[in-house]
Amino acid sequence: MKAHDGMYIDGAWRPAAGADVIDVVNPVDGQVIGQVPAGTALDVDDAVRAARTALPGWAATPPAERAARLTALRDGLVARAEEIAETVTAELGSPLKFSQTVHVGAPVAVAGSYAELAATHAFEEKVGNSTVLHEPIGVVAAITPWNYPLHQIVAKVAPALAAGCTVVLKPAEDTPLTAQLFAEVVDGAGIPAGVFNLVTGLGPVAGQTLAEHPDVDLVSFTGSTAVGRQIGAVAGSGIKKVALELGGKSANVILPGADLAKAVNVGVANVMSNSGQTCSAWTRMLVHRDSYEEAVELAAAAAAKYGDRIGPVVNAKQQQRVLGYIAQGVAEGARLVAGGPDAPREQGYFVSPTVFADVTPEMTVAQEEIFGPVLSILRYEDEEDALRIANGTVYGLAGAVWAADEATAVAFARRMETGQVDINGGRFNPLAPFGGYKQSGVGRELGSHGLAEYLQTKSLQF
Repeated sequence: MKAHDGMYIDGAWRPAAGADVIDVVNPVDGQVIGQVPAGTALDVDDAVRAARTALPGWAATPPAERAARLTALRDGLVARAEEIAETVTAELGSPLKFSQTVHVGAPVAVAGSYAELAATHAFEEKVGNSTVLHEPIGVVAAITPWNYPLHQIVAKVAPALAAGCTVVLKPAEDTPLTAQLFAEVVDGAGIPAGVFNLVTGLGPVAGQTLAEHPDVDLVSFTGSTAVGRQIGAVAGSGIKKVALELGGKSANVILPGADLAKAVNVGVANVMSNSGQTCSAWTRMLVHRDSYEEAVELAAAAAAKYGDRIGPVVNAKQQQRVLGYIAQGVAEGARLVAGGPDAPREQGYFVSPTVFADVTPEMTVAQEEIFGPVLSILRYEDEEDALRIANGTVYGLAGAVWAADEATAVAFARRMETGQVDINGGRFNPLAPFGGYKQSGVGRELGSHGLAEYLQTKSLQF
């Protein structure tokens, strides 16, 4: 697609307030493929003003009509699926097939789910002698990351619109072209002017201005825990609600008697997916001592198959960050069984699929989110030891448990301090709540729980 040189505000593309631009770079070869404007505080003000003006009308729009607009939005995404997939591939480096199935397929499903929820959700309920109203919280600041550029947008914008809120979106500066395509789809879906607005720009300028803006009622942010703390502090000073989906260091626990080969292969695939740039990736594999060396061999062989199948990481800074973590793992005594701390290609921001064995719980690679194709395999003695290791980080976003029977896996999963656990390879469910415990975030996305984040309650007593 050809990049827009302006902002989408109040239903139209308009020139940016400043002259600065952001280069969009293809991480496969480091070449600039487009430019978008670097938004200023003036652009943010204009967008928030448009959203505030449009709020009463959209909030009063019957849920059935909001559902119809969301259905049109979903249909628009389907109609332009190939173009969107090619755009994601160009600015993120994701293999095209993965862009088609995951980067486009998942958000299409999520958009459809919110079209249905907008039509069926009970926005009023009777509680004794009261009528409880579930009303839109107001103007939403949606600040999204680059790793799943369309999915993260839809997971915030769709429930906000279903709830009757208006939105100002600030996408990641690495993947703004996908956001511009989304704005084009919104424009064609019959959504009224001002209900959705897009400001491209840098986090410390456009993002912070948006988060602290006095006319923003909720800040929904997905990204690192460090930035989430800053967003929370800024929003807290204005007594705004926040929804934070942050980092993870998820445990893939393989209990004795489980199908070891399947658990290891699926676990490696989970980590390598999207070049390891997934906050919920199972980056710690926990294996009983009796099966440990077999699991290490299986994981090393599985990782070797991904050398030519995964794309690069998003940019040069991220590449150096991930390679630095790999070097630190070696320095701290972890055993490298696949990959390594050197870039595998001269061109592009590639990282070799990497597997560490003999990782202990206190090592950096077992505690910090690397956000690259790096797996750490840890040994445990018994189930209590496995639980201690699984819960032994500041994060609690996702995880997995494999066991010979479902009941054993579920019993273990119930004791994990994490927001979502896959049992014996359970499938992704776009209606299930997604979000974390501890420093992995506040609030939930997806399904009815995600919709609830954008609603506030009022009770009428009779």
